[in-house]
Amino acid sequence: MGEFLDFPTLVVIVLAVVVLWRLRSVLGTRTGNERPPSVRYERVSRTHSDNDDTVIPLPTRRSADDDAEAERRQRKIEAEIERFSNGRAEVEAGLREIAASDPAFSPKSFIDGAKMAYEMIVTAFAAGDRKSLRNLLDKEVYESFDAAIAEREQAGQTVEFTFVGLRNIDITEAVLDKRNAAITLRIDAEVVSATRDQAGAVVEGSPGQVVAIADEWTFLRSIRSRDPNWKLVATNELE
Repeated sequence: MGEFLDFPTLVVIVLAVVVLWRLRSVLGTRTGNERPPSVRYERVSRTHSDNDDTVIPLPTRRSADDDAEAERRQRKIEAEIERFSNGRAEVEAGLREIAASDPAFSPKSFIDGAKMAYEMIVTAFAAGDRKSLRNLLDKEVYESFDAAIAEREQAGQTVEFTFVGLRNIDITEAVLDKRNAAITLRIDAEVVSATRDQAGAVVEGSPGQVVAIADEWTFLRSIRSRDPNWKLVATNELE
């Protein structure tokens, strides 16, 4: 056996022992008490969270989506303002001011609502429907409509009315006065209207004949109000 333990062999054995000892001192040994990787990660995370006043948080996906949605809405509002102002600088400036003060405002939504309101109001007025009118009109305008209905009723007159449609609706003025937004419209419509007396004779209008009418209406709404509805505050019959 001695022939195998010559000097070169001993040198190799010594070197191997030294290498193994150095590896053990660097890597250590497992004792069974080591923290799992997840625990070490949580400890690091807690350390960073304790000092998050020095960390700049990255924007979340939600905030990025919100910013993109806000940008899309702004572009949409800008396009609507340009469309409905019809090149009128004062109208455009007024709509911009209203939109800047009321994030829920949309020129297109306003026009769509005004179209429906116009049909409802003229139809309710012809029918003498005070309940519907009260919800859509400012107090002074309602009182004016109510007086006209009462005069008609006292005379024993009835109105046959059919709303045919709108030929055109156009914003002619837009103003923000402190907290009140006011928008004036020129409305061109087509209707069939005939007023009959107690005997059934036609005293105004023509049954079955479509006629064109033009009105100038002003709607108002407080931008601080939770009520999203606009109310009719002034009317003017155009020739």
